[in-house]
Amino acid sequence: MGGRITIITGASRGIGAAAARAFAQAGHRVALLARSMGEIEALAAEIGSGRSMALGCDVADFDAVEAAFAAVERAWGRPDVLIGNAGVIEPVARLEDADPAAWGRVIDVNLKGVMHGMRAALPRMLAGGGGTVLTISSGAAHRPVEGWSHYCASKAGAAMLTRCLDEEHRGNGIRAMGLSPGTVATRMQREIRASGINPVSRLDWSAHVPPEWPARALVWMAGPSGDRFLGEEVSLRDEAVRRELGLTA
Repeated sequence: MGGRITIITGASRGIGAAAARAFAQAGHRVALLARSMGEIEALAAEIGSGRSMALGCDVADFDAVEAAFAAVERAWGRPDVLIGNAGVIEPVARLEDADPAAWGRVIDVNLKGVMHGMRAALPRMLAGGGGTVLTISSGAAHRPVEGWSHYCASKAGAAMLTRCLDEEHRGNGIRAMGLSPGTVATRMQREIRASGINPVSRLDWSAHVPPEWPARALVWMAGPSGDRFLGEEVSLRDEAVRRELGLTA
């Protein structure tokens, strides 16, 4: 994987930050996209100059996403891997209490943000002969969860969007897959816990896997081992997948 270029959205913390470290360790140059410039600048400094860059970007704004991808291309060349990780869940609320604008903002980030990344990456990847697009999915993409109508709907849309990408461009060298990581020990889980609305909010903290687990899975999916999952979703709840990755509690 030496020298490959990976762009990660939502790279300031959690799965995104762990993925940045994992891909850098695997020899990739990593472009870190997030709204939190201070956090991604610190992470880029940790990874090292020349191996990383920090780019302020709100994935809900396609022009901002396109500008970030153009900056990566000018500096390093076309991207080989895109990790569509940026996601939000606040504010958690039942439908009758949901603020429509806040509900729509989650759709803008979790669904439209994934599309914006794909739209910016695709022309560049296709011109280069192909690439890998990995979308962070969720069990919430496949079943309803009380108080999470915005999150469930957005993740279901992102999962189908990833399947559409595979349908349209597998034959053109695009490798599109999803990763459903289960519950991960991140700030989002603290927000979920604070809401107290559904059983997920009452899980013990020890039930959540560390963000390094999905990060390792993403590196694995970006390589040849991921080929058998094209157009599908890898679940870290699958014990066979965990064993293959060497992940243990």
